[in-house]
Amino acid sequence: MSADQPTDARPLWTPSPERVANANLSRYMQALQQRGGPAVDSYEALYDWSVSDLEGFWRSIWEWCGVIGEGPLEPALVDGERMPGAAFFPEVRLNFAENLLRRAERDGTQGGEADDGEAIVFRAEAKVERRLCWAELRAAVSRTAQALAAEGVGPGDRVAAYLPNMPETVIAMLATASLGAVFSSCSPDFGEQGVLDRFGQIEPKVLFACDGYFYADKTLDIRDKVAAVAAELPSLSKVVLCPLITPESEGASAEPGVPGAVWLGDFLAPFEAGPIAYRRMPFNAPLYIMFSSGTTGKPKCIVHGAGGTLLQHLKEHRLHSDVKPGDRIFYFTTCGWMMWNWLVSGLASEATLLLYDGSPFHPTKEVVYDYLQDERATLFGTSAKYIDACAKAGLKPRETHDLSSVRVICSTGSPLVPEAFDYVYRDVKADVCLASISGGTDIVSCFVLGNPIGPVWRGEIQARGLGMAVEVWNDEGQPVVGEQGELVCVKPFPCMPLYFWNDPDGERYRSAYFERFPGVWCHGDFVELTGHGGIVIYGRSDAVLNPGGVRIGTAEIYRQVEKLPEVLESIVIGQTWDGDVRVVLFVKLAPGAELTDELVQRIRRTIREGASPRHMPAKVLAVPDIPRTRSGKIVELAVRDVIHGRAIKNQEALANPEALDAYRDRPELKD
Repeated sequence: MSADQPTDARPLWTPSPERVANANLSRYMQALQQRGGPAVDSYEALYDWSVSDLEGFWRSIWEWCGVIGEGPLEPALVDGERMPGAAFFPEVRLNFAENLLRRAERDGTQGGEADDGEAIVFRAEAKVERRLCWAELRAAVSRTAQALAAEGVGPGDRVAAYLPNMPETVIAMLATASLGAVFSSCSPDFGEQGVLDRFGQIEPKVLFACDGYFYADKTLDIRDKVAAVAAELPSLSKVVLCPLITPESEGASAEPGVPGAVWLGDFLAPFEAGPIAYRRMPFNAPLYIMFSSGTTGKPKCIVHGAGGTLLQHLKEHRLHSDVKPGDRIFYFTTCGWMMWNWLVSGLASEATLLLYDGSPFHPTKEVVYDYLQDERATLFGTSAKYIDACAKAGLKPRETHDLSSVRVICSTGSPLVPEAFDYVYRDVKADVCLASISGGTDIVSCFVLGNPIGPVWRGEIQARGLGMAVEVWNDEGQPVVGEQGELVCVKPFPCMPLYFWNDPDGERYRSAYFERFPGVWCHGDFVELTGHGGIVIYGRSDAVLNPGGVRIGTAEIYRQVEKLPEVLESIVIGQTWDGDVRVVLFVKLAPGAELTDELVQRIRRTIREGASPRHMPAKVLAVPDIPRTRSGKIVELAVRDVIHGRAIKNQEALANPEALDAYRDRPELKD
C-alpha cells in the first residue's frame, strides 16, 4: 500500500442488504449453483473461479445472458495457453445487431404489438431533442441495412461514420453489423487529416457524415471538411449526409453541400421497413475498427470481433454495472472514444440509451445533471476530468437535483483521485456505487471496474473484471500486492483484438502488448493491487517519471497539485537533465491567479507533504492550456517530446495542438 492510500479507513459506501439481494451479480451466482456450477457467495470467490475456469465462466455468461446465436458452445476455448492465438467459441455463429435489437425483435416480429418503449433519447445541447421507441429503432435499422446492401455492402466491407453522438450513428452501426460488415467512427470535431489518417487506412465503402454539430452554443457546419475527406477516399461508393444543423423546414430539399453526397432521407427513400436479415457470422468475425490516439504516428487500426465485444459488454453492463431491462444509461462521450461503443451495447441488456452531444457545460453548467434528472437515468457515466471540473466549479447537484434514480456512477479516462471520491459522495449523491473503471480502446472494454455488491474504498477501483486474469508485476515479472508495477493479464480473454489492420504478420500487434512479457498482455498502466482487492492507477507506464531511478506515477502528482484552488489542471513530465531526469510541472491557473514565488513554493510543499520529497518538481511553469487528445486525455508524451526538441509525428490526434506552442523553447528549461 502506498503512503497516501489509507489502510484503516472505512469504506465510503457499502451496499444495503436489499441492494445486494436485488443485484444481477447475486442472481447470477445463484443461477450458477442451480445449474450445477460452483457454489460461490462472494465477489472474491466468483472472481477466483472465473479466472481459473475460463471456459466454464464465459460459457455461463453466454447462457445466463441469453445470447442469440447458433452452433455448439463446446469447445468454449481452444489454444487457451497461447496469447495471442487463443480462440473463444470457434464453432459458434452470431450477429451483433440481432443481440442488441432483441427487445424490438421479440415484441415487434413474433405476433406481439410493436414495442413503443423508449430505446433512444437524444439531446444536442438545447438545440435538438428526439426520442425513438424500439419499434422505430428497428424500422430505421431495417431501412438502412437494405440501403447499404443495395450499395453492395456485405461481410467484411467497411462502413465509416463521421458523426456526433446521435441516433443515426447507432442506427448506422446496427445496420452495418446486421450485414456482417465492419463499422468505424470518429467525431465531427476531428480535422480533415485526422479523419483521413483513420479512414484512409481502412478504405470504407460508405461514409455517413453530418452536416454539422453544436458545441458551446455555437453551430459548426462541417460540410467543407466532409467534402475534402470524401475526395481523398477513392474506396467510397456513397456519402450519406445526416442532417443535424439543417433546419427541419428545409429538410432534404436543400442541397447537401457535399459533391456527390445524398441526404439520409433520399438514401432510405426506396426502402420500406421489414424483417431484418441478420447475417450470423463466426464468433471472431470483425465488428469494429477502433483507433489508437495516434500521438506518435498514424493511429493503429485495432480490429475487434463481434462475439468477444458482445460477451464482454454484456458481462460489464449486467454484472459490473447492474444494468437491468428498462434501465436508462447515460455516458458522456463522443463517437471518437471507445465509451461510445460501450454505451451502445446497453441495448443488448434492453436498456434505454440517453445520448447527449455538445458541451457538458452549455447552455448551463448543470446541463448534464438536468438531463439525468429529467430522464431518470440509472447509470451516469463520465470522465474523471468532468467530475474534477464540477468540484472546482462548486456544483452541488445533491442539493439542486433529484438524482434518486441513479444507482451507479462510472468514471474513466484518467485516474479518479481520492478527493474526487469525497466530492461525489458529499456533493453529488451519498447512496451510489461509484465505479471508477479502466481499460481502453485496445480491448474496447475494461480490465478493472465496479462491483455493485461490494464496498467502495476511497481512491480505489473496486475490482478486477470477472474472467480477466489481471495481476500487477514488478520489473522482474513477479506478481506483487501493495506495490506499484505493470498491469498485466496472464490469461486470454474474448475481447482481445483480432488483429491490427494492415499488419499481415502480426508484428505490430505483438509488439504493442506482448513485447515486455512474452505470452502475457502488458497493458501499459502503472498500478497497485491493494489489500482490498482493488486497484489504484498511477498513470501510463510510458509516462512514468524516473528521477534518481525511482519510478513515480504522474497521477500521484496531479492528485496533490490540483487540490489547490489556483490550479485548474496540470501536466507533468520528466526532462533529461545532467545525466538524470528532473520533474517539470506545468500548471494551467484559474482565472485571476498568478504563478508567484509563493504559489510555486506552496505547490512544491503540497506535493512533498502529500506524496514525497521525490515527487517535488524541479520546475513549476505556467501555461495557458493543457494539450489533450480528442477523447480528453492529456498527452504527457507529446509535451515531453516538445521540450526535448523532438518532432510531434501526428498533431492531428490532438484536440488542441496549438497548446503545444507554449511548451516549446522555454528558457526556464535550459537552466
